[in-house]
Amino acid sequence: MADLSQIVKAYDVRGVVPDQWDAALAELFGAAFVQVTGASAIVVGHDMRPSSPELSRAFARGAAARGVDVTEIGLCSTDQLYFASGRLDLPGAMFTASHNPAQYNGIKLCRAGAAPVGQDTGLADIRTLVEQWLEAGAPEPAAAPGRITQQDVLADYAAHLRSLVDLTRIRPLKVVVDAGNGMGGHTVPTVFDGLPLDLVPMYFELDGTFPNHEANPLDPKNIVDLQAKVRETGADIGLAFDGDADRCFVVDERGEPVPPSAITALVAARELAKSPGATVIHNLITSWSVPEVVKEQGGTAVRTRVGHSFIKQEMARSGAIFGGEHSAHYYFRDFWNADTGMLAALHVLAALGGQGGPLSELVRQYDRYAASGEINSTVADQIGRAAAVKAAYEGLEGAQLDDLDGLTVTTADWWFNLRASNTEPLLRLNVEARDAATVARVRDEVLAIVRA
Repeated sequence: MADLSQIVKAYDVRGVVPDQWDAALAELFGAAFVQVTGASAIVVGHDMRPSSPELSRAFARGAAARGVDVTEIGLCSTDQLYFASGRLDLPGAMFTASHNPAQYNGIKLCRAGAAPVGQDTGLADIRTLVEQWLEAGAPEPAAAPGRITQQDVLADYAAHLRSLVDLTRIRPLKVVVDAGNGMGGHTVPTVFDGLPLDLVPMYFELDGTFPNHEANPLDPKNIVDLQAKVRETGADIGLAFDGDADRCFVVDERGEPVPPSAITALVAARELAKSPGATVIHNLITSWSVPEVVKEQGGTAVRTRVGHSFIKQEMARSGAIFGGEHSAHYYFRDFWNADTGMLAALHVLAALGGQGGPLSELVRQYDRYAASGEINSTVADQIGRAAAVKAAYEGLEGAQLDDLDGLTVTTADWWFNLRASNTEPLLRLNVEARDAATVARVRDEVLAIVRA
């Protein structure tokens, strides 16, 4: 029997195909999904991985066998699936393993209106049902199976995004886009069509074997080609999308990466200009600059745990207009509180094209502090090492400690957060300070304890 504990993660299903899961298991997941959501119809999409069409079709069969109608939207980005879930008001399933290597695949699930499905909001129940069926046999099909139909929503997705950002009066811009052979190569041409942009495409061919580099722009080695192309072509900006194109990373005209926190602050300022006094969500490892900018713009900043399900829940609870994470996930109230890197990219293009200076100057006001980036340490005893770090800083004068998500220690000049990975024997460290020397000092102090 398949070990579902290895593939059902905190927010999604993810594992190696066919070693850890296959089409037969996907069919059971489809049946369990519709039973847990109580849906009479769902929408299903998939990315460009070699295993995605077979897995998504099996999931659709499993749902239809339970009497549920299925709309297949075919090749799509994850945020395009969220759009379909929101526009059609249907629960949705996206087959993708995002930035993972080619042998992986997975399912990102949502309820109607792109509402999140995680361990506490249905995923644990889906796992339980599938495990029961693996042991006792699949459920009996419904007397009348549901219909499986196809619908192309790409043009409607692009039109919706374009309706949320005014790009009609921007100056012409040269834009390099690295799609990493992922779904950005499918969505960018339609979304950017007709805009005053000189598009320089990189790796737009859909290829789930990722022949050029991993589709994970969070790793610096995967944006080297984009940086070089921006410098070579004299472009105004570079954009990199991950495999399922729900995250967007930005480099400036010098080829230098723009921190996702700076993008969060920039987009927050733009959204607050449209909705004065609104709430903006940020997770606890975004820069100090984010709540500062939100406050300066008259908004209310709310700090949350890391992870899309926490962000989406807090956005729904607070009515926030926008939310951002350090990992380049950007969430919008006008996009059913779901994350869309494409909409964040349009905001950056509108901000850049709406004034005459280069991107490096534009983002300087939003990028105010030195940061370590996320540093991973493999440890056998996550709890013990984290406790040792906490003990070391509990008596520090002027320090505030909190455990909203892992351990956060904050002083007047620096802060750090130490969190355990949900899926690996890792502790993740992020440090920010008023200068690089302090970042290095605090980083080395904490790592010496973590890795002792």
